[in-house]
Amino acid sequence: MNAVWQVQEAKNRFSELMERAVSDGPQTVTRHGRALVRVVAVVPDEAVVNRPADDGFVQYLLNSPKVDGFELPVRRSRKTPPALGR
Repeated sequence: MNAVWQVQEAKNRFSELMERAVSDGPQTVTRHGRALVRVVAVVPDEAVVNRPADDGFVQYLLNSPKVDGFELPVRRSRKTPPALGR
């Protein structure tokens, strides 16, 4: 169950927020009625201890459009470097 907490309530009852994330699932924290963050429990698994949790972000990046030949322009400073050692 994804519960919704206001920021002040989440701050005042942070231990409960964490426990509910473990027992009930992700908990959403809102500010001024808008979702701000989601608290998600990390359940250690012996097989993946050193691997970051899969939240779908890596797959999102891998599925993003590919651009061949893209290069950032070289930007040269117009300022002259300071004289050092004088």
